[in-house]
Amino acid sequence: MSEPVWLIVGLGNPGPGYAGNRHNVGAMVLDLLAGRVGGRFKAHKGRADLVEGHLCGQRALLAKPKSYMNLSGGPVASLRDFFRVPVDRIVVVHDELDIPYGVLRLKAGGGDNGHNGLKSVTSALGSKDYLRVRVGIGRPPGRQDPADYVLRDFAAAEKNELGLHIDRAADAVEALLSGPLEAARNTFHVDPA
Repeated sequence: MSEPVWLIVGLGNPGPGYAGNRHNVGAMVLDLLAGRVGGRFKAHKGRADLVEGHLCGQRALLAKPKSYMNLSGGPVASLRDFFRVPVDRIVVVHDELDIPYGVLRLKAGGGDNGHNGLKSVTSALGSKDYLRVRVGIGRPPGRQDPADYVLRDFAAAEKNELGLHIDRAADAVEALLSGPLEAARNTFHVDPA
């Protein structure tokens, strides 16, 4: 019998032009996790870049879909099918407008809150019962369009703290792999000072 596997997905848009965007914070977290397992992303036929390794003693597949954000579901479902990953062992890391910058929230299931990446993943999986690491990016200032805001790079002041927030989000992923959701929430739902 093969070792149970986790599928960890970092949402974002492909290509260097989007790499520093707020919408790509999920992919940034996956880059950090890949470093922690000592792996390099390689193309997978499931239309994603993939690293296979172990996190917290658990077999983990780290994936960044090669599709644009609003089409993320296809690659996620393809990897789920290829590796036979149950939906409750899928973790999606994504940006969240309705959470202040620097705040993390963890949950299982729920709606997509207008996030097109989550909408695509839920539709393709046929289930909303996957785990989410919601990385707060805050609301846009003034009357700025949220669609424009998420496709901009983090502001200079935000960049000063960004590494810490990405590190903390990666720690939250590891906490989900090593214990129950409630224990991880108790650790990570404490807002940073």
